[in-house]
Amino acid sequence: MSLVQIGEAAERVGLSIRTIRHYEEAGLVIPSARSEGGFRLYTEPDLDRLRVIKRMKPLGFTLEEMRDLLNIIEALESATGDARTTLLDRLGAFHTAAEDRVRRLREQLEMAEGFAHQMLTTFQAAAASR
Repeated sequence: MSLVQIGEAAERVGLSIRTIRHYEEAGLVIPSARSEGGFRLYTEPDLDRLRVIKRMKPLGFTLEEMRDLLNIIEALESATGDARTTLLDRLGAFHTAAEDRVRRLREQLEMAEGFAHQMLTTFQAAAASR
């Protein structure tokens, strides 16, 4: 099992060290080990958790929602029967929520692009009338 310190973890995942520490304080990701010097050490599954969190953040999921999804993903690895079905249903609800949030972001982006185009047109018209 390969272990990386927080700096390398931050670089590999694309988050700041400060952000990773924040997520640790919030209980979303806990380093799998500590070095003899007390440095945080992360495994690939720890980095995968950070990647999930990173993808959820721009969609506006709360820390509690992130925690819930991470717990679902972790529990799915060993769940069977009705428990697995329940977890899959909850995972499906997260998928639906993510799709809804992506749709809203696309709508906001279209509105922003329209505004930027309007400003360009206004600027060009004003510049041409000098």
